[in-house]
Amino acid sequence: MNLPKLSKDEIKKLALSAIGFVVLLYVYFTFFLGPLQKSRDTTLAQIGGLQKKIDGSKGEMAKAANLERQAKDATIRFAALKALTPDGAPIAWFPPRMKTFFANQQIDKAVARLESNTNFKQPELSSWSKYNWLIELPQADFAALGKSIADLENAEPLLEITKLNIHVMPNDSQFQQIGIAATTVIEKR
Repeated sequence: MNLPKLSKDEIKKLALSAIGFVVLLYVYFTFFLGPLQKSRDTTLAQIGGLQKKIDGSKGEMAKAANLERQAKDATIRFAALKALTPDGAPIAWFPPRMKTFFANQQIDKAVARLESNTNFKQPELSSWSKYNWLIELPQADFAALGKSIADLENAEPLLEITKLNIHVMPNDSQFQQIGIAATTVIEKR
């Protein structure tokens, strides 16, 4: 293959064209693509940061929705607990309530006495008081007693049995004498 002979002028033009092409490539990559690539990297970093914030916000929104649901449930439970407390002094309504409860369980002659009451020291519980009661059952069958105690704790959510004394009656071993120490939390009215 024979290449035509190029003149000096043509070689200069060819060299200048090659240098111009290299300069053009340098200018293109340095001044056009370089800032564009830098801008792209900056934008991608900003998008990544914003995506993290969005993900964090979604988590916070889920927590807020869960907290709102819990608050609504707690408010409903609190209203239900407040509804369990009748108007008037507890000494007036609690003993008859216990007598009726145990009579419905076929245990007669239940007597409830107030031993003490105290106010809560926590400011958020200042509208509630703790009452300690002694419930005496002079004669009860063991099976009826067990069932009635379980039903009592389920029927009265703010009542806690703190002590239980059971004595066998000397003349009839089928029946026992029972002393129940119970604590209730009652709203002040």
